[in-house]
Amino acid sequence: MSSLSASLGDYRAALTSPGALVPALASALGRFPIAMIGLATLLYVQRETGSFAAAGLVSAGVLTGVSLGSVAQGRIMDRVGPTRPLLIAAALFAGAATALVAAVETAQPLPVLVGLALASGLVQPALPGASRALWGLLVPAGPRRAAAYSYEAISLEVFFILGPAIAVFLIMAPWPGTGLAVAASAMTAGSVGFALSRPVRSQAGPDRPGDADGGPPTGVLGALARPGMRTVALASLGFGLVIGAVEVGVPAVTTAMGSVALGGILLSAWSVASVLAGVLYSLRPWPRPLHLRMPVLLGVFAVCVAGMALTGPTGSIPVLVVAMLLAGALITPQVIAHSLAVEIASPAGTATEGFGWVVTAVTLGLAAGQSGAGIVVEAAGPAGAFLAGGIAGAAVAVVLWARRGTLAPSAPMKEPAPA
Repeated sequence: MSSLSASLGDYRAALTSPGALVPALASALGRFPIAMIGLATLLYVQRETGSFAAAGLVSAGVLTGVSLGSVAQGRIMDRVGPTRPLLIAAALFAGAATALVAAVETAQPLPVLVGLALASGLVQPALPGASRALWGLLVPAGPRRAAAYSYEAISLEVFFILGPAIAVFLIMAPWPGTGLAVAASAMTAGSVGFALSRPVRSQAGPDRPGDADGGPPTGVLGALARPGMRTVALASLGFGLVIGAVEVGVPAVTTAMGSVALGGILLSAWSVASVLAGVLYSLRPWPRPLHLRMPVLLGVFAVCVAGMALTGPTGSIPVLVVAMLLAGALITPQVIAHSLAVEIASPAGTATEGFGWVVTAVTLGLAAGQSGAGIVVEAAGPAGAFLAGGIAGAAVAVVLWARRGTLAPSAPMKEPAPA
């Protein structure tokens, strides 16, 4: 599995597999607002309160909730199937989002807003993990399944391109909460539609393949008890650290040059390069062995981001654009590799939880990368942020190389690591 590539025909075969159309469409609707909802919340709160500081805290509350809730929801879905947990989460999320809007509209104190934001993040339906896990049941192992996982990664990257742009556009509507309302509604509707589709309803937790002892692993760590899953989570953390540094450094460069909007344009172009490269890369991934691919991709990614520091203190857009496009071409290949590695490293019956750990690790990496880069920008300028992100990513890549044996084909995956 780790060395498989996918042809364009494999993509078509995967997406037209029996039973795939309805859940795929519903999943697309529900996952589309993932990158939109945080920014829509931030812009809405800032417009109503006049404070970016307050808006940032509220948005951080959503992010923190998502990082905590994705693993818990994934673990529950692996045990009882995704339908009931998704329906309950969708109902709770709709209620929490409505309560947050009501609190903003009635000018409630900041702690109340942050608390409601945290609650909405906790119950935000863990649809990405459930959607990714479903392909393991709809598509047989081989190139078609690799294509299905690549589709999940590429489509999510597209959503990260379009979502923030739509959030910015909708803030100009007569009511500034329009973006949050649209995002929450789409996420709720998509989650419900996915949960009620026939292939999803047919999944029953107790009847799904379990561990060697007849069920998924228990304990606080769950799927993360496996050495291979800890390696995947570490790769995702390093990926998030580097991305977070870029998301702060690029706007800092363009702001210093007097063009705030240019930062958004460059980040969008970065994502476009990622999508195009992801499609091409999936046709012939390199390195072929997955346990070597992950540290190499992260290491090269980190070097490219560090190269963005060559923009210098005054800023050089051509240098920045070239370095960004090179780095951007390595984003989706890493996301695809993480998704494939979850199938290899996670215990049988824990794929949804395993992907939840990936989401949590990336989210924590983003938060740490953004906050660290912000401090570095203040002290050393945007170039320092790129260097810091590149060094952090390279350090994690070195650790991944040392742990590469945990994902090697011959590595034991059936016994959890000692506590």
